[in-house]
Amino acid sequence: QVQLVESGGGLVQAGGSLRLSCAASGGTFSNYAMGWFRQAPGKEREFVAAIKWSGGSTSYTFSVKGRFTISRDNAKNTVYLQMNSLKPEDTAVYYCAVDRLRYRAVITTTMVTSDFDSWGQGTQVTVSS
Repeated sequence: QVQLVESGGGLVQAGGSLRLSCAASGGTFSNYAMGWFRQAPGKEREFVAAIKWSGGSTSYTFSVKGRFTISRDNAKNTVYLQMNSLKPEDTAVYYCAVDRLRYRAVITTTMVTSDFDSWGQGTQVTVSS
């Protein structure tokens, strides 16, 4: 079972940037796609971005495309989410997760929570207006 620990959240003004990190341990990180999700108060957890196990393909939900960038360093067992031009509506707890399938061939913009089976504890991102 892979353990995930997110970090890098915080309070930032609208238009600012944050970089989230997710460190993995206890599994073969490089065999699995990784995803970032977020959950705002009173809302369901929603897909933000995913990156293929090789790092060669990424996908984003429409609302963050062009502002957020997902990347991974398989040598460090870490996945990142660079968030630029942040908006108040980006405020949420951000979670990273491990794909339930090894070597998934295609990642899409419609990935859901059931596509992933290991989750971190989350990191709070608050964007003030």
